[in-house]
Amino acid sequence: MTTKRLSKILAWISPSSKGVEHKKSNQPSEAPAPAASVKDWKNLPKFDDLPMFKNMKGCAWEVWGKEDQLGTINLLTEEAVKRAAAEEIITGTTVSLNWPLQFPSKPLFGRKNPEIKMIPKAPRVVRDDEIHINTQSGTQWDGLRHFGLQEHGVFYNNTPQHAMAGGIIPIHDPLAIDPALAHIGIQNWANHGICGRGVLLDMVRYYTAEFTELPYDPWTTHGLSVLELEACADKQGVKFRQGDILILRVGFIWKYQNATQEERDALAGRPETFAGIEQSEDMKRFLWNNHFAAIASDQPALERWPTPEGTPHMHQTLLGLWGMPIGEMFDVEKLSEVCAKTGRYTFFFSSWPLAIIGGCASPPNAAAYF
Repeated sequence: MTTKRLSKILAWISPSSKGVEHKKSNQPSEAPAPAASVKDWKNLPKFDDLPMFKNMKGCAWEVWGKEDQLGTINLLTEEAVKRAAAEEIITGTTVSLNWPLQFPSKPLFGRKNPEIKMIPKAPRVVRDDEIHINTQSGTQWDGLRHFGLQEHGVFYNNTPQHAMAGGIIPIHDPLAIDPALAHIGIQNWANHGICGRGVLLDMVRYYTAEFTELPYDPWTTHGLSVLELEACADKQGVKFRQGDILILRVGFIWKYQNATQEERDALAGRPETFAGIEQSEDMKRFLWNNHFAAIASDQPALERWPTPEGTPHMHQTLLGLWGMPIGEMFDVEKLSEVCAKTGRYTFFFSSWPLAIIGGCASPPNAAAYF
């Protein structure tokens, strides 16, 4: 068993590598991320075959490569995009998955209120807008610079936290960008695109079709299990395939739209408690072994929040060990309606984050096509 397991891993590790713990460089490499077509993604290791990083199970750095800056977006190859477009775009129906930038008007986790300044330029018939937001105040992708391995002080692919500068950093020459500033920034996903087959698991409709109310409150701590996700997929007739972009409707925006303004405003002033995927080893196996390219939901934190005492955040595994984009507060209300009406829970998905050099997050500019 041990020999077989090691043989699977060695196929993904260069002959000179001694394992992920031995990467010592404190400076990001200037080499670009390898193209997704470099390796055969059809024979990826299972979760239990991934190596450890120190005391953390399931490190995929050597799967994608030492210089990689894409993570699971590597799975969105040209062939995967072409196949998804050919199979999923049938009627031409399009659905935006972006909550307007103004929502929520009082962001969570202490983030800045969105400011959109509308500037009339009378007497000319001209207007400008100025936007000042936290890139994680509303609908967002969490990028590889957002959440690292807390105990070990590194981000994705063993990038030391001290290797990343802070503050306002002007960039004047697009042909002379400091590689340390750009390293694992969200511009990599912006340049590649997050496009492929999307899959919606509509947990709200799954439960309310049988019960008059949800068996959980989206605004309180609750963990969704693998069994629940698989049961929902089975009821919807969904079969996962490698490279899917998994989207969950758990209920945050659904409840927000039906709440009073007093209830909405109170959210930002109380401890954050939300429903989301549980932080279990089974959940990690489910997400990795299905080889999703990305995961998103309509919740503010994707995972059950806060985590149970002594349990590491799932963000550490998804972003830090796998390089998997985490989408939060995606507006999937219309998507839910279209999926229910058509009986189709798969679609072509496209997302083009803002090309923020060295950015840790971005609004997704996401849409579904049927």
